[in-house]
Amino acid sequence: MMNQIENLYQKSKKEEKLIIGLMSGTSMDGLDIALSSFSGSGAETKIKLLKFKTADYTDNFRKQVKSIFSKREVDLEMVCLMNEQVALTHAKLINEAILEWGYKNEAIDFIASHGQTIYHAPKSLHQRADLPNGTLQIGDGDHIAVNTGIITLSDFRQKHIAAGGEGAPLAVYGDYLIFSKKDEDRIMLNIGGIANYTYLPGDLDASKVFSTDVGPGNTLMDQYVQKHFEGLYYDKDAAISQSGKVNEALLQQLLQNDFFEADFPKTTGPELFSLDYLNHAQSTSDTNDLSKEDVMATLCHFSAQGIVESIQRALDQLSKPVLYLSGGGMHNPLLLSLLKRDLPEVIFKTTSDLEINPDAKEAVLFALLANETICGSQIYFGEREGVPSVCMGKISLPK
Repeated sequence: MMNQIENLYQKSKKEEKLIIGLMSGTSMDGLDIALSSFSGSGAETKIKLLKFKTADYTDNFRKQVKSIFSKREVDLEMVCLMNEQVALTHAKLINEAILEWGYKNEAIDFIASHGQTIYHAPKSLHQRADLPNGTLQIGDGDHIAVNTGIITLSDFRQKHIAAGGEGAPLAVYGDYLIFSKKDEDRIMLNIGGIANYTYLPGDLDASKVFSTDVGPGNTLMDQYVQKHFEGLYYDKDAAISQSGKVNEALLQQLLQNDFFEADFPKTTGPELFSLDYLNHAQSTSDTNDLSKEDVMATLCHFSAQGIVESIQRALDQLSKPVLYLSGGGMHNPLLLSLLKRDLPEVIFKTTSDLEINPDAKEAVLFALLANETICGSQIYFGEREGVPSVCMGKISLPK
């Protein structure tokens, strides 16, 4: 039997690697599973997305994760147990996807697992000067490796924090390698639970590249729907939001947070933009009697305005800005119409125009991070605070 380290070494030298990337976001609608082929590394990386699916979670699994998600006080035993359970669930879904796609597990070289974020605590949120940035993703990589038989890289965000970052967003690394193009200034906007974008200059100068969270994407809308509309997990086609009217008093109160004025890059999460945040804004603005539809309309405008104002801060650097959308929020017609209305100078496209399925993009980006680590390379972004030039991901061997 080939030694496990020798096996890892031989796979790292392959001209073409098959890597499965995983992403499970704050919306928890399911596990994004993307199978891609990779050749080369760094600026020479070539990627082809071969297969993609979103594997649905069961209602019970969602309930278990939500019981420990983005809360300061939780059942510690449940955190411990769900670290294993998330990994076992993900491994099962991976095995099913590989079988469905007609592959054998032995043909897959690596798995890149983001895990499930249950708490994100940058200093800007926890405000404790004597403590560092922190983040926690569960779904242990060893369990995935053992139960799939595939070398697994996981826990990417810890290296980012260890090297001086905040653990998010990590899209800057993959966006730069996959999507940069000479003579076209690009904004790669991903609207997940939290919205973030990467700025890619057309002169390909890595020192100018940055990625930042901009505020809530879907998270507050999803949380509100799940609480007030039984059986729904999100506002499909913005049906609820479009039936309501925006309330300016509530909207302006929602926008009153220091996060929106902070310099780039910055990061946030549902730990800040929670239903408690909404409840406080409603109490302060005396809008507790709004209809649920009006609240949803206002939340959609809130997400849109946070995105718009952040992008406008970057537009002075761009000659012909082209914005490429990805993430679940791009399917929200009201949100998209607001972005296009308020950013008339921007050309809107999706990553489909760049041959990457927009729903698969985040999973593919983590597969790319794994490829960089396996190849032993690091993406150099200069000596800038918040964007460390490091390899990320812990390696778990299957035996």
